[in-house]
Amino acid sequence: MKTIGIIGGSGLYEIEGLEHVENIAVDTPWGEPSDELVSCVLDDTKLVFLPRHGRGHKLLPSEINYRANIHAMKQIGVEWIISVSAVGSMKERIAPGHIVIPNQFIDNTKSRISTFFGNGIVAHVSMADPVCNSLSNILFQASLDEGATVHMGGTYICIEGPQFSSRAESDLYRRWGVDVIGMTNMPEAKLAREAEICYSTLALSTDYDCWHEANEYVSVGDIIKILTQNVTMAKKIIKRAVTMIQTERKCNCINALENSIITSHDVISADARDKLKILIKEYIK
Repeated sequence: MKTIGIIGGSGLYEIEGLEHVENIAVDTPWGEPSDELVSCVLDDTKLVFLPRHGRGHKLLPSEINYRANIHAMKQIGVEWIISVSAVGSMKERIAPGHIVIPNQFIDNTKSRISTFFGNGIVAHVSMADPVCNSLSNILFQASLDEGATVHMGGTYICIEGPQFSSRAESDLYRRWGVDVIGMTNMPEAKLAREAEICYSTLALSTDYDCWHEANEYVSVGDIIKILTQNVTMAKKIIKRAVTMIQTERKCNCINALENSIITSHDVISADARDKLKILIKEYIK
């Protein structure tokens, strides 16, 4: 049975047809994830949902324990992660209510730990193509099939938050060629790559940020209104997409760590080996 992780809001697991729903508390070498994982079965697929900000949205983007979240998914056997994220649009053509499947990221965060490695073991994985193309194509096709207005590709800039951008920042990001702006997909995507999990984002456009002449400023109330509509569509897309994912992975995500660990094996401490064993067991004996 294939196992697919969904990271997003706490309401995403309210999908018709889910069976064997149970909450699972997972402890990781990096502490506890944002909340208990919700494990369930949809047809022949195991789904594992994780509310990124915790139930009730109690964690700031910078307070999320990203390493624990991704490691918990790895521990429970997840091989694909669909990240559902609210974003602001930086392009006129991406209107509120539209969906974007980004294929590039700019990490503009400042205080987040973005790797499982360090403390005596060094690895450099490639992030040239930071999402799984196979999974992204599936999300795009599922979005089309469900009648969503969807844009394939584009750059997602991740800012630290929790404040929204200033007008000067918003204008700068547009000059960089950014398509959408959010606060949560980094270091999530980097850690998923280190964990050799296929990762792709279903970005839900909720507003035009503050660059647009129609937006005097970004309003949480307006965002929630559009997001509620988007989540309804996101659940339909997820339900369709999981049936399209093949059991056997054939992408490069499955061996992202191969040839990436640069530290001599004989100097890696027993503690480091134990902490990273789920990630490195194929490469460090």
